[in-house]
Amino acid sequence: MISCEKASTICNKKQYKEATLLEQIKLGFHLLYCKTCAAFSRKNKKLTILCDKANLHNLSDLEKEKMKEKLEHNI
Repeated sequence: MISCEKASTICNKKQYKEATLLEQIKLGFHLLYCKTCAAFSRKNKKLTILCDKANLHNLSDLEKEKMKEKLEHNI
């Protein structure tokens, strides 16, 4: 069995679709007996759904560079 720390790491990886099938299976077994991690997983899933609905996006490298230049000029 995996530790709660490992379970939270896999849960976070799963949120970003980076968890392997084996990791997801291990997480599933862990969630069967650990209610704390199961609650964390449910909340993580809700957060993912809310972020998807909000249509959030990351800044491009160009946008980051422009923001950095503006901040440097304002100091």
